[in-house]
Amino acid sequence: MAILQEIKRYTPPELKTGKEWYISFNAFDPILGKMKRKKIKLNHISSVGERRKYARDLINRLSVQLSNGWNPWIESENSNAYRLFTEVIDSYRDYLDKLLKDGVYREETYRGYISAIKNLELWNQARKTPITYIYQMDKEYIVEFLDHIYIDRDNSMYTRDNYLTTIGIFAHWCIQKNYIKTDPTAGITLFGRRLKKKKRILLSDIDLKRLMLHLEQSDKYYLLACYILFYCFIRPKEMGNLQLFHFSLAKQTVFIPDSVSKNKKDGTITLPAKVIHLMVELNIFDSPSNFYLFSEKFRPGAKKKSEKCFRDKWLSIRKILKFPETYKFYSLKDSGITAMLRSKDVLTVRDQARHSSILMTDTYTPHDIQKANDLIKNYDGVF
Repeated sequence: MAILQEIKRYTPPELKTGKEWYISFNAFDPILGKMKRKKIKLNHISSVGERRKYARDLINRLSVQLSNGWNPWIESENSNAYRLFTEVIDSYRDYLDKLLKDGVYREETYRGYISAIKNLELWNQARKTPITYIYQMDKEYIVEFLDHIYIDRDNSMYTRDNYLTTIGIFAHWCIQKNYIKTDPTAGITLFGRRLKKKKRILLSDIDLKRLMLHLEQSDKYYLLACYILFYCFIRPKEMGNLQLFHFSLAKQTVFIPDSVSKNKKDGTITLPAKVIHLMVELNIFDSPSNFYLFSEKFRPGAKKKSEKCFRDKWLSIRKILKFPETYKFYSLKDSGITAMLRSKDVLTVRDQARHSSILMTDTYTPHDIQKANDLIKNYDGVF
């Protein structure tokens, strides 16, 4: 009991002003066996008025904690835990900006993280009682936010899981910065992919022909984009970075440099004659070799376009042709791989898709095909 009372010894926290602003109080350090001064700096808050308000709120909280027996030396708390929530969010944005600039994150990944953090910030501001300090971002807070995403906004469980993963990455960054001590997302269950049906399905042969006929009449340049995704399995982001000097008509190949490929590796892909014939018909190679293949209106040009342009165009076509929402632009890649697997060996398809293994190629093929394989119907082995 005497030891417990000794640990509970403290002096009331006070605000010290001058060249350096800080909150100071003494608390018993059981390791040293004596009172030790705790100092929480406040100069990182530029506005004097905000600094006083911050200090007042923090002193109130510290006073309650100390009176309840809290000891700063036992819990190893640090002043970073009292950083403003919005300040930490801004620092994290700067960190993400740097990762994008250095090529660690792809633009699509970066946008996803920025969007999730922005929505977390906006939701916090709209709460009846917003959190002020980063330490308040606990498990209960995260669960409430995920319920907002899944229930209030009526998003899918897949979206909810993505938010949980993204906020978890933010939480781990906060732990590294000593803003928080434990992961507030730990123990929160992911719905898991096993409970989700894939929302992207293969295009039927009939619809592939409808798409081709429509684009032959309305936009052959976008048809070329669809061909490159279907026959070459080049991802939309990679397509947006393709320049004409990446193509070799003599070798019938297109080179994907490691600087633009998803797996950060160089890759050489075969160009089927059907793709080359359309490129020649459109006079693609009459443009300067440093032009991007897909620029304004999907024609060659000096300006690089975002991968988003391919998806936006797809949405308008899908509406015109009355395709289901489960037909995504990326469905063309799935459809192309599956179609090629029906006529070519799996190693050939693996190399064309630049997959690291056959297992990866297999994930793009449906396992619930109801039609019998004509090549096997009359198969008669030696057994």
